[in-house]
Amino acid sequence: MERVRNFINERVLPEKAEVLFGSAKHFEEEMMMYDCAIREVRTKLEVLNEELSVRYNRNPIKHIKTRLKRPVSILKKMRNKGYEISIESMTEHLNDVAGIRVVCYFIDDIYDIARWLAKQDDIRLLKVKDYIRSPKPNGYRSLHMIIEIPVFFLEEKRMMRVEVQIRTVAMDFWASLEHQLRYKKDLEGLENAEEIGVELKQCAETIAQTDEQMQSIREKIGVFTELT
Repeated sequence: MERVRNFINERVLPEKAEVLFGSAKHFEEEMMMYDCAIREVRTKLEVLNEELSVRYNRNPIKHIKTRLKRPVSILKKMRNKGYEISIESMTEHLNDVAGIRVVCYFIDDIYDIARWLAKQDDIRLLKVKDYIRSPKPNGYRSLHMIIEIPVFFLEEKRMMRVEVQIRTVAMDFWASLEHQLRYKKDLEGLENAEEIGVELKQCAETIAQTDEQMQSIREKIGVFTELT
């Protein structure tokens, strides 16, 4: 925590960082709780995938990625949103401190997994953003869910929020490469930024058409459709 605090004090919000990280132990405990929430949701998804494999010879989930939001990203988001810089404000306002990305094979798998996860009686669905039916302007596609799940600790039960992103292999491929390109280079500062943006969106649309074709082929073959 000392290394993280020093990094933030040097580079990001020096006048605010100490407010959030003044109690390093408290912050560490909160992040531990978010990490435990991630593990709870990941276990649910793995159990679901395993049961489908045994009962129906179906594995809708290709792989699962998890992440805790970095302290620098937490501070930047709180500043950009105009939230008070405090641990209490973080837990109240930020829905994506804990994140899980579920990568599936087919479009229908996305909605099946979302439905099966949301109907579990210890999960509370707070919000859904469907960027598949309504893609972002840059072409990004994914289904985002904000859920709450109870996590039992030594002295309390906490309802913890987790963001679950569900997408196909093709959607994940595009999003990962688009992020890499933007991370490596500030595209907005380039003279041909608009042209590049158009090309990236065209790639997203081509990939989306491929997803739809693969879904259609699957339906023609008639495999893995008994639960949809």
